[in-house]
Amino acid sequence: MVRSVPIQRAVAALATLGFASAVAVPVMAHDLVPGEAPTIPSLLLGWTFEPLPTLAIAAATAWWLWAVRQVNSLHPANPVPPGRTIAFLAAMAALAFAVVSGVARYDTTLFSVHMVQHVLLMLVAAPFIALSAPITLVLRLSSRSRRRRWILPILNSRLVRFLTFPVIDWIVFTGVLWASHFSPLFNAALEDPLVHYVEHALFLSTALLFWWPAVGMDPSPWRMGHPVRIVHVFLQMTQNTFLAVVILNVPTVLYAHYATLVRPWGPSAIDDQRLAAGIMWLAGDLIFLTAIMVLVAGWMRAEGRTTARADRQAEVDLARIRIRERALAERLAAERGDHRA
Repeated sequence: MVRSVPIQRAVAALATLGFASAVAVPVMAHDLVPGEAPTIPSLLLGWTFEPLPTLAIAAATAWWLWAVRQVNSLHPANPVPPGRTIAFLAAMAALAFAVVSGVARYDTTLFSVHMVQHVLLMLVAAPFIALSAPITLVLRLSSRSRRRRWILPILNSRLVRFLTFPVIDWIVFTGVLWASHFSPLFNAALEDPLVHYVEHALFLSTALLFWWPAVGMDPSPWRMGHPVRIVHVFLQMTQNTFLAVVILNVPTVLYAHYATLVRPWGPSAIDDQRLAAGIMWLAGDLIFLTAIMVLVAGWMRAEGRTTARADRQAEVDLARIRIRERALAERLAAERGDHRA
C-alpha cells in the first residue's frame, strides 16, 4: 500500500518547481554594465549563485531525489525510470545555467544573451521537466485518498481542462511570446527585478503548459495522438520562426533599455538585436525539429508495438481456427464412419 504523504508536500513540491523557474538574478542598472565582453569561459564559469534561485533549484532537486527514493522503496518492482531523473536534473541544470550562471550577468546588457536565457527556460528546461513526469511522481507518492480528494480533482478541473486543451495551450504560449516581445513588458523586465521575475514565470509556465500534453508523459485531461503532437509542435516551430524573422527585420532597436545602454564593448544595439533574432530562429528551429524527430520515433515505436500485438492476436486467432478446423474434420470423419457402418 502506498504510504500516506501529506498533500502539503505535493503542493509545496510543485510550488518549488514553479518558484525555481520564476526567480532570477536582479537586473543590472545602466551603471552596472560588466567591464568586459562575454566570452565562453565567462558564460560557463561566471556563476553568481544568487541566494533565491540557487536555493530554489537546490530545494527542487533535493525534493526530487527524495521523492524518487521514497517511491522506489515502496515499489521496488516498479521503480521510477532512471531516464526521468536524468531529464529532471537536466531541466534543473538548464534553469541554473539560465538564472545563476554567467548568462545572468549579461541578460540585461545584451539582448542576444537574454535570448539565450529565454531559450533555456522555454525550450530546454520546460520540455525536460515534462519528460521527467513530475505529476506522475506526485501521484505515486501520494496516498490513494489524497489522490482522489485533491490531485485528481485539480487535474480534471475546468480550468486545467481549458488551459491544457491543445488549441488553447498553443495560443497561450504563442500569445505570451508575441505580447512580451512587442509590449512594454520586455523593457520593464530589463529595468525592474520584480517584472523580470514575472516575465520568467510567464515564459516557463506557459512553456510547461505547451509541452505537457505534447510530450505526453504525465496524465492530462486531453490525450493527443502522435500525429496531433507532431503537428502541435511543428506549428509552434513555424510561429517561432516567424517571430524571429519579424524581430530580425525591425529597423530600429525595440527596447529603450538596450538603445540607451552605454557599454564600451560588443556589437551595436541593432546588431545585438539581430543576433538575438538569429538565436531564436536557429536554436528554436533546431530544438523543435529535434522534438519532432523524437515524436516521430515514438510514433514508430508505438506503431511497432501495436503491430506486434496485432500479429500476436492474429496468431492466437489462427491457432483457434485451426483447432476448430481439426475438430470439425474429426467430427465429419466420425460421421462418415458411422454412415459406412
